[in-house]
Amino acid sequence: MSAVHASAVAAAPSPVRALLREEGEVWLFVLRTLLAFFLTGWIAMRLSLPQPSTAMLTAIIVANRQSGMVLAKSFYRALGTLAGALAAFAIVAAFPQQRELFLLALALWIGLCAGGATLYRNFTAYAFVLGGYTAAIIAIPVINNPPAVFDSATARISEVLLGLLVSGAVSDTVFPSRLRNVLRKTARGQFAHFLDFVQASTGGVLPRAAMERAHLRFVRDAVALEDLRSSVVFEDAEARARSAHLRLFNQRFMAASTSFQSVHHLINRLMRAGHDRAAQILIDLYAPLAEALATPHEAGAPAATLLPRLTQARAAMDRRAARCVDTLDDPQDRRDVATGVSLLERFADELHAYVSSAADLQAPRLGGGAPESVRFARSNDLAGAALATLRTTLVMLALGAFWIVSAWPLGASAMLIATIFAGLFATMPDAGRATGVVMVGYAIGMAAAFACVFFVLTAMDGYVLMVAGIVPFLLPGLVLMAGGRYASYGLGYTMGFVYILAVRNPMAFDPVHFLNDAVAQLAGLSAAAIAFVFIPSTIGTGWLRRRQLARLRAQVALAAQAPLRGLRHRFESVNRDLFGQIVAQTEPGSDASRSLLAWALSVHETGRAVIELRRALDENAHAALRTGIDAALAALARFYQHPDADGYARVRAQFADVIGEAEAQPSARALLDHLYLIRLALLDRESALAPYMPPERAAPASAESPHAS
Repeated sequence: MSAVHASAVAAAPSPVRALLREEGEVWLFVLRTLLAFFLTGWIAMRLSLPQPSTAMLTAIIVANRQSGMVLAKSFYRALGTLAGALAAFAIVAAFPQQRELFLLALALWIGLCAGGATLYRNFTAYAFVLGGYTAAIIAIPVINNPPAVFDSATARISEVLLGLLVSGAVSDTVFPSRLRNVLRKTARGQFAHFLDFVQASTGGVLPRAAMERAHLRFVRDAVALEDLRSSVVFEDAEARARSAHLRLFNQRFMAASTSFQSVHHLINRLMRAGHDRAAQILIDLYAPLAEALATPHEAGAPAATLLPRLTQARAAMDRRAARCVDTLDDPQDRRDVATGVSLLERFADELHAYVSSAADLQAPRLGGGAPESVRFARSNDLAGAALATLRTTLVMLALGAFWIVSAWPLGASAMLIATIFAGLFATMPDAGRATGVVMVGYAIGMAAAFACVFFVLTAMDGYVLMVAGIVPFLLPGLVLMAGGRYASYGLGYTMGFVYILAVRNPMAFDPVHFLNDAVAQLAGLSAAAIAFVFIPSTIGTGWLRRRQLARLRAQVALAAQAPLRGLRHRFESVNRDLFGQIVAQTEPGSDASRSLLAWALSVHETGRAVIELRRALDENAHAALRTGIDAALAALARFYQHPDADGYARVRAQFADVIGEAEAQPSARALLDHLYLIRLALLDRESALAPYMPPERAAPASAESPHAS
């Protein structure tokens, strides 16, 4: 960029600068993709590979604006390719002379791969799609010549790996757009936003709507950070070294945000119940944290400067707590404040740990030993995977049966295209519509390829002129692929153009075969689209949302019953993954969205309190209370799994009883704090549990206190 142009861009208004930057990134993506595409084709021809077009198509499929995404996608495509090759060997070896059994086994394998793709996130799902597709492109062409399977597999693996190597090298060296920069910006934004929100909320009560919006933001931040971390490790050695620290940073963020929400739920409940003095004491105890955070902590500011301030704030909170509790005469207020103090201490400790993780990540060198081993657990729906498996298997069987009965020469081409799109779109909410959109782009791309092949390339001689003839036709699809509302059309156009272009050495110009192949490919796409109409994807349906919400509520049962080792990390991450899946399929502001948010807040708060109660029970070994607490937790788990009014009444009564037993034992103070929190959550008439509560009666506020029987 020239100095004059650079200064002009710098002097431009912010929106103009953003537009210019975006346009620049689009054209750099197009440049890198074209370079990878044609360089792959040239090398494939120099190596005399049978189908250079396969290698070139690979370069298109893995194209992405960030180099880390290209490398991650290439890694999983390589895994899927090798797995598919092994499956092709096994199928051909098992049924070399039985075409029907051969196609049945292949259809089952492709269906299982499509189902597996729905169980994973990011590019891990892509590996499953490629496992099915690769088995098809290796096995189907040798259905009448089984001994050729080794040559077919060697050629396909070589072509795919060549495309991956060239694409990875080009994206990593030619004006690379680093994913690590996006990751750093996301992590710093998460850190700054959370601390800003904590500081701004130390003045007292947070409206429930504000808490719901904050929870939604916290969930998105946690899931986005994990998604980026899982891809950036392929791009950057430093990111790989810091990957475990980044996981711990994210887990501590989730833990601190859950405790933060519990603190404000407690204050809100005390205010609504008329316990203003207890609520104000907790607000005052919260104040030192606001003072500690009253320093710049925006993106890039050193987190380490906050650590001594937070340590001092914790000491100030301890001193204030001791004085405040002693001044209270009402036993109920003393219990409320003692419970709040315990919760505030937990939040202060988790906030300090979160800031400490941020400081470790910002340090030029990682110090100390390996961090605590944690992982971001995911939640998957086996019923949705089974449906995807059934749909894809039936499509393959139907096309295979038609191929056998009709002896269609290009039936294999239709099956290959159906394999690709049945797997790729199995994880999309409106897969039928998406397939239709891509099919429109695909048809336009094939029409452009026809014009390119028979009106331009027939007049070209040599690779350089071939490049010059193809670029004008390929360029529109790549520009559309780069992003925006027409990206799906761009993907279809580009894949249709490249797939049917079928670059080989030497080129063949056979319009009859070209048109027949085009019909076969559109038939394969149509079969995939029709399958999504008759067996629609569960993603985005009310049925799946209800199942996911049931799994979200079942997280309380997990908290009450699963082994404690690693449970907190698993609970926090699965909650957010589930919530993220459901909210992505729910219309913002709708009744379903509000109900989901209410349940998510209840599950987060109650489940975390249950985990802390179980940990305290194990540490203090209260044998006399264990039976009652275990029974109360079992009732709580049953209620969250199958909520109804009778179950609510039982669990509420059982917690009242066990609280009474614990109050009679002076050594059970740590248990009482967690029992009170669970009891308060059960009594919250603004929570998702309100429909199961008995109608309010004209009674004193104390009747709804956590100490009422």
